[in-house]
Amino acid sequence: MYIPAHYKNENLDEVRQFLRENAFGILVNQVYDKPWATHLPLELFTDPQGKDWLVGHVAKANPQWKSFSEEKKVLCIFNGPHSYISSSWYKEEEVPTWNYIAVHVYGRIFQLTEEELLHSLERLIDKYEQDSANPVVMSDLSARTMKQIKGIVGFKVAIEDIQAAYKLSQTRKEDHPSITSELENRGTAAHCAMADLIRKHSE
Repeated sequence: MYIPAHYKNENLDEVRQFLRENAFGILVNQVYDKPWATHLPLELFTDPQGKDWLVGHVAKANPQWKSFSEEKKVLCIFNGPHSYISSSWYKEEEVPTWNYIAVHVYGRIFQLTEEELLHSLERLIDKYEQDSANPVVMSDLSARTMKQIKGIVGFKVAIEDIQAAYKLSQTRKEDHPSITSELENRGTAAHCAMADLIRKHSE
């Protein structure tokens, strides 16, 4: 994607953490000669050799998986907090804009074996159940319930390129106090998250 130089984030450790915390993404490839996108959890996984992968699954009823090919690249898109930024918050006249975080991950896709799929599902459940009062444990699920796994196809994406855009008013540092104050006055979680990000990246 196009990223102006001052919005490009090349801190891979920070971007990896973003992917872990914002793991609901969009998988894009070509199906029936047109772009096809599915919204789904895409978990960052580092194998014992230190290679990064994105791991997920789709329904067998979704024709996207039939176009998976190790020879063709796929695109995985992740979005973070975003917010409209009014230029009335600036000291000098300027056009309004939009702040956001977006990460594009490119790589080649491989279908998981049944054993790999089970391991990936167990990691997924354990990650998101850890704060539950009565957490679901995959090993406790009945054989009848586990049969539903026959209806999905697991995959992993070998990450080849990561492009990260962090547009956080970097060119308006003198206006950060006003921007963050106005964002917080709006009171929504998204506005407050953007204010926090602007402060963090201006330090």
